[in-house]
Amino acid sequence: MAEVLYNRRMPFLPTTAAELKARGIAELDFVIVCADAYVDHPSFGAALIGRLLEGAGYSVGMVARPDPSDTECFRALGKPRLAFLVSGGAIDSMVCKYTANRKPRSEDEYAPGGEPSVCRGADGSLRDYMVNGKKASARPDRAVIAYCAKCREAYKGVPVIAGGLEASLRRLSHYDYLSDTVRKPIVIDAKADLVLYGMAERAVLELASRLKAAVASGSAAPAAALRGIPGTVWRTAKREELPAGALFLPPHDSAAKDRAAFAASFALQYRNTDPGSAKALIEEAAGQYAVQEIPAPPASREELDAAYGLPFMRAWHPAYDQAGGIPALAEVKFSIASSRGCYGACAFCALAFHQGRIVSSRSKASILAEARILSAKKDFKGYIHDLGGPTANFRGPACKKQAGGSACVDRRCLSPEPCPSLEVDHRDYLGVLRALRALPGIKKVFVRSGIRFDYVMADSDGTFLKELAEHHVSGQLKVAPEHVSSRVLALMGKPPHRSYEAFAKRWRQVNDELGLKQYLVPYFIASHPGAALTDAIELAEYLRDAGFVPDQVQDFYPTPGTLATAMYHSGVDPLSGAGVYVAKGARERSMQRALLQFNKPENRQLVKEALKLAGRDDLIGSGPACLVR
Repeated sequence: MAEVLYNRRMPFLPTTAAELKARGIAELDFVIVCADAYVDHPSFGAALIGRLLEGAGYSVGMVARPDPSDTECFRALGKPRLAFLVSGGAIDSMVCKYTANRKPRSEDEYAPGGEPSVCRGADGSLRDYMVNGKKASARPDRAVIAYCAKCREAYKGVPVIAGGLEASLRRLSHYDYLSDTVRKPIVIDAKADLVLYGMAERAVLELASRLKAAVASGSAAPAAALRGIPGTVWRTAKREELPAGALFLPPHDSAAKDRAAFAASFALQYRNTDPGSAKALIEEAAGQYAVQEIPAPPASREELDAAYGLPFMRAWHPAYDQAGGIPALAEVKFSIASSRGCYGACAFCALAFHQGRIVSSRSKASILAEARILSAKKDFKGYIHDLGGPTANFRGPACKKQAGGSACVDRRCLSPEPCPSLEVDHRDYLGVLRALRALPGIKKVFVRSGIRFDYVMADSDGTFLKELAEHHVSGQLKVAPEHVSSRVLALMGKPPHRSYEAFAKRWRQVNDELGLKQYLVPYFIASHPGAALTDAIELAEYLRDAGFVPDQVQDFYPTPGTLATAMYHSGVDPLSGAGVYVAKGARERSMQRALLQFNKPENRQLVKEALKLAGRDDLIGSGPACLVR
């Protein structure tokens, strides 16, 4: 009962000394430091962890998007009794801050008003971050490292725990695209006491319990108390403290200097991401050892229901009203997350490293309860913008083996063809969609987070596709074939192009049967490892023949924690050892992108240059097959 009253008095987690005073809190257990502005919504990891700890009886405050140069911002809520919890935000700070061409982004969706320079001072007021008299992004490069240093500067002796996506994907030696180097495990680079990786609800609750017990015993938390927690990484300088039975990665110095050693390190990391089969990993770096404990098991349905049922405000903190709010909220405000994890295992996606390949999902009752909350909001117009997850139509483990907590180490569930053990079943997802449609006040439920079309085609029952077209799409369905080249698709972990063609044909048939005119909007990636100019030209010819040139093309971005990034840096497929062609130069990357939008006048010279370079002068001229005049 006390916890309920606590939330009614001050619904947001406290962010200033004044808000702490209003709650009557003299000392916080945890202070969360996050590079994003504070949005109290379950789609924002810092808010979810904060609410989870609060629900477990801990007092939690939020230092959100602080001025990175002002230590007082990190002292604004006082000295935490148990620990600082540091997050780089919902997106890796370097990806959020820089484009694939290494240029600073002009907007930051997770900043007040979308303005990169805006941050909060120690008193809670908004201000511009200035460097040499000019506005600069308030999101520091490699924010986790920068914030960990400021937390130690603010209060010495307080445990500093790093977590969130950035810490998770950089937990061991990783390729950093902006510096074009292999960086050390972030637990060592940031001098953190512990790193939580993956979806860290279980780990953070176990950590909190251990820290509380250590403080209650009257002593500072010993390093040993933070060890042995699944889903964490810790460091030590003493070899005798290393756990027995762990696997040794190549030392960081080797991985940083030798691309083959880096590929070998990544392969070992990749093959130890599933809780049922993984072993602890050890990496030597800078005279210390980074020890990665085995992954935590995926959250159960009951745990997910409990987490998403916490008392979120589903709004940005009122301090941002004057700036126009936080743009990132718009995408998720009236959306519902139904699942976690993805066994699609696309090479360019970090989900295998972060959320894991074993899918877990919320119950129908939990999802309907959230929908009722959304429908009661004054600005709700009757539309659920999305019901999904990493892959919307995945609601459970791929097979009996995954249901038992394990996964095949070197086998993708859907690529190059669906695994014979794959259990294809849309009935649970359909049941949730139907229940949502039947709720009072719900006009339409969209599915926008993306479906795996090869999984749809593997379903002998066509009910899902029919209901998707009839009820959950409005004119366009976004899908991600990504490429047409067989070689590139194989490296991506995507199905052969014929699978997409079969889906596109079936989509047309279903819409014709329903009397609807709805279209597919396919997404493609330029310059993915394995893609040469000839592959980009093959894709351009396909787009020409299909009469579709995409408005947007995604440039391959080498982000930490993906198989494709390891290919990009090492020039080999870490899992097979085979060489992989990589387009690294800015000129070729620009040409590949231009080929995918060959009809744009501004791309004419690049397309012409690419065709000549590839010996395809036959595609230059006035004929109907030509890409450029």
